[in-house]
Amino acid sequence: MSTKDQNLPWNFHSNKQENNLPKIIGVYKPIGLTPLEVIKKLQESKPELTTVKIGYAGRLDPLAHGLLLLMIGEETKKREKYLSFPKKYRFEVAFGVSTDTYDLLGLVTTSKRKPLSTNVNLIVNTFVNKHLGKQIQHYPPYSSKTVHGKPLYWWARNSRLHQIEIPKREIDIFDFQCLSMGEITTADLKTKVNQSISSVSGDFRQKEIAKRWEEFFDKNKNEKFTIAKFSIYCSSGTYIRELIHQLGKQAACGAVAIDILRTAVGKYTLQEAERL
Repeated sequence: MSTKDQNLPWNFHSNKQENNLPKIIGVYKPIGLTPLEVIKKLQESKPELTTVKIGYAGRLDPLAHGLLLLMIGEETKKREKYLSFPKKYRFEVAFGVSTDTYDLLGLVTTSKRKPLSTNVNLIVNTFVNKHLGKQIQHYPPYSSKTVHGKPLYWWARNSRLHQIEIPKREIDIFDFQCLSMGEITTADLKTKVNQSISSVSGDFRQKEIAKRWEEFFDKNKNEKFTIAKFSIYCSSGTYIRELIHQLGKQAACGAVAIDILRTAVGKYTLQEAERL
């Protein structure tokens, strides 16, 4: 293989099938797109992929971005193998506000910014250390996990969560670190929220969400929110949004994800991924 070929993202780990198509393609999923929209864009740029089956291993929320593994052709039959790979993320949290989705694309559930304890560093470090290793985690209400044939988000959007038991599963966190602490102003947080809402298409309750956020910002002008950045290496099936929600409960002020970036899936890394 030539040096030129080796530099092409098309040769993700130089892993090809008999028809000369790769078995796995790693792509960067931008904020706002669903995995299916990513596949469609990839097929538009590579027509040879329109006649083969393509699946993805490990979905990313609309507002999450980063590495998405796509299985091509016969490799889709090995989906469970790729789903089992551990993952790495970097994510950012804002304290003092919460939503029903645990990220910016949700209905605000607090009317005023809640003050954060002066022992924020202690709270964060205690939470990180407590959540290393194996543990049981509930699925977030706004997730695609099915209960009685319907995804959890259906039960949540129809105000019927009280009729079911939210499922849970065992996860394993191998490494968890707080990278930095800082602040974000109301104006900058508002910009992030508006960008997030406008980035998605389809029915995500955008009008209702925008209205609720606007009411929150009107009551919290000129405020500053504590933010924290984290890195994590965890088992498949770990929900970062749920971790953030639990951190907000631990801090007794609420917390919301303002950025979630997946940097690795097993041996596959974001640096090697193809950009759409």
